[in-house]
Amino acid sequence: MDTKAEYGRWLERAVDDPDLIEELRGLDPDGEEVSDRFYRDLAFGTGGLRGVLGAGTNRMNIYTVRRATQGLCEWLAASGGTRSVAIAHDSRIKSDLFAREAARVLAANGITAYLYPRLEPTPALSWAVRYFGCGAGICVTASHNPAKYNGYKVYGPDGGQITLEAAARVQSAIDGTDPFDGVKTADFDEGVAAGLIRYISDKCLDDFLDAVQGLSLSGGAEDLSVVYTPLNGSGLECVSKILSRIGVKDVTVVPEQEEPDGHFPTCPYPNPEEREAMRLGLALSEKLRPDLLLGTDPDCDRMGAAVPEGDGYRLLTGNEMGVLLLDYICRRRIELGSMPENPVAVTTIVSTDMADSVAAEYGVELRRVLTGFKFIGEQIGLLEAEGHGERFLFGFEESYGYLSGTHVRDKDAVNASMLCCEMAAWYKKQGMTLADAMRALYEKHGYTCCGVKSFAFEGEGGMERMAAVMDSLRDAPPAEIAGRAVTGRTDYGTGEGVILPLPRSNVLEYRMDGAKVIIRPSGTEPKIKVYLSSRAGSMAAAEASNAALAEAAAGFFA
Repeated sequence: MDTKAEYGRWLERAVDDPDLIEELRGLDPDGEEVSDRFYRDLAFGTGGLRGVLGAGTNRMNIYTVRRATQGLCEWLAASGGTRSVAIAHDSRIKSDLFAREAARVLAANGITAYLYPRLEPTPALSWAVRYFGCGAGICVTASHNPAKYNGYKVYGPDGGQITLEAAARVQSAIDGTDPFDGVKTADFDEGVAAGLIRYISDKCLDDFLDAVQGLSLSGGAEDLSVVYTPLNGSGLECVSKILSRIGVKDVTVVPEQEEPDGHFPTCPYPNPEEREAMRLGLALSEKLRPDLLLGTDPDCDRMGAAVPEGDGYRLLTGNEMGVLLLDYICRRRIELGSMPENPVAVTTIVSTDMADSVAAEYGVELRRVLTGFKFIGEQIGLLEAEGHGERFLFGFEESYGYLSGTHVRDKDAVNASMLCCEMAAWYKKQGMTLADAMRALYEKHGYTCCGVKSFAFEGEGGMERMAAVMDSLRDAPPAEIAGRAVTGRTDYGTGEGVILPLPRSNVLEYRMDGAKVIIRPSGTEPKIKVYLSSRAGSMAAAEASNAALAEAAAGFFA
């Protein structure tokens, strides 16, 4: 792409958003900033679009959103899908604007847009797609990324993120669409008057909450005290309502993080995985001493928790919460007589190996899929296609995503918050905290320490450098890592060593005695993630092993 020429074209044509014009006028036409903004189009990956807000083809703005929506319209037409699309948005900067712009493009193409009238969680979008029988869904969110990002997730008619094949076809349609001359747009108010833009009623949301409540396993958690933070995102309404429904009355919301705010003023990275994001919640918990601290990310599909331990509070990892919930669900379903025949749980290739041991204890088949909750959702669809959707028990991924029902096809922090509270209340009646419960699981199933390190590759050459690193590891795989011999290797990209029937993915796995390293480029950000796992006779030994693996892995990217 001729970056300077494209910059000039945008300066002339991007007049629908004054913020963009002002931004463009402040740039040096010959500077690196113009090159970074225009050297490529923002890629439409398996999760849709995600990028930094701003002017340019490599940025999130109304033109990249319109263009993506036009491509989605053309895919719907070509695939014969139902000509309706559900839309939701979170609290991020311009999320509401992007949602309206998407609705305008849909309406102009004769496609009905069902639009939530206010910000709502991502799982509520997945629900709405199935509720209205839509051909697709759009959720405007960048999940847990910093405030400078926004994104555009696309869902298929099953309520799950679109398949790899569908994403490729949408990308092909986008490639042939000019952002200025190739996109149809309708007047928003005229679209509403014509019935092509319809606001989603509160009944849809209430029915979503009914479906979540229907997954309750305890019948109540009245004695539980909770501190909750929505991290200035979209979770407050639904999480508050579901906790009230199961009897949790003692809920204190972190005041600085209660109201929606896309600038996320209290934390640079609004992710419940990060201690900094939970800092205010932890401080309030130290003061109020609740049984549980809950946090949800801006689009409320991820849930994190902290529990009392000693004089303070311990943040549970995503893997720990996953095995705690898996164990709890199995225990309670057996106690209640509701455990299905041939139950199935699903997790990912990068999630803890403890899940295998817990599942085996209860006679549950554990299926492992590629990273991304869409692949867990696909397993639900396969079970339903066989006429046995009831076999699905639970799905989780290490990145704080959980789902215990078939009501949606994505991770659901509303569902997870309810289950976590019920689980904490159940253990409380036995005189145990969730920290006590986790220690018991470690003692039974072995001490497994899991971690993840990220290595960023910013700038115009970032993607090329990432590809070079992966090629180098394929061409010259390490024989040892941190002084430990590599005894097994799996290349999910070429299929080498893959046992499960999985799609090809650019992921490398190295196994050592009692340890594992998995290397995976992010599908949405210019970074490579390294997943570390060590099993030992004590947590201290497992942590020391992981530290050594992390230091060795850093050498791959030196």
